[in-house]
Amino acid sequence: MISALSAALLGFLLGLRHATDADHVVAVTAIVARERTLRRAAWIGTLWGIGHTLTVFVVGGAIIAFRLVIPPRLGLALEFGVAIMLIFLGFSNLRGGTATSGHGHSHEFDGRRPFLIGTVHGLAGSAAVAILVLTAIPQTAWALAYLLVFGVGTIAGMMLVTMILAAPALYASERVARLHGGIRFAAGALSLAFGLLLAREIIVGGGLLSATPTWSPK
Repeated sequence: MISALSAALLGFLLGLRHATDADHVVAVTAIVARERTLRRAAWIGTLWGIGHTLTVFVVGGAIIAFRLVIPPRLGLALEFGVAIMLIFLGFSNLRGGTATSGHGHSHEFDGRRPFLIGTVHGLAGSAAVAILVLTAIPQTAWALAYLLVFGVGTIAGMMLVTMILAAPALYASERVARLHGGIRFAAGALSLAFGLLLAREIIVGGGLLSATPTWSPK
């Protein structure tokens, strides 16, 4: 039996790693491509992580506490929500999104956007995280504590990820102003393509619209 400290460290490190999942990285790339300050990019990652952690703790906690079973169609539908969100982010970036001022800053910063996107990702990932935790830690109280530590790791990881993603783009765009628009366009195209591929996989591979959908939490 691993010690509480070891379990907490493992949970934190797994939370850090969870922040680097492909759909997470694509989503925040599309968001931070709009920003021109490292501080705001880091804040975006933090808000995304908080939204994700809140949802995972509430929904995953309910799954753990009440031993809930997620129907395959519901699990696929939640993942499909992530795909739709990525497609929306892609279109938003390709259309130009929020206008920027001559000083290189957005007219306003809306923290609700990354927070909401984080909650959508959290909904889609709650079942997988909860099942993983239940397999390793059957005691409800300890499992919930683990979820919280996992969430803290995810917040820290996403903050670091957004800063790492934003730094090269910010450095380049400060020297060549036109690069910022190109970076935002590329991030939008990536988000759109990834969202479409994910949607296709969920509909065709998972059978979201079929009579017998197949889904495994991941």
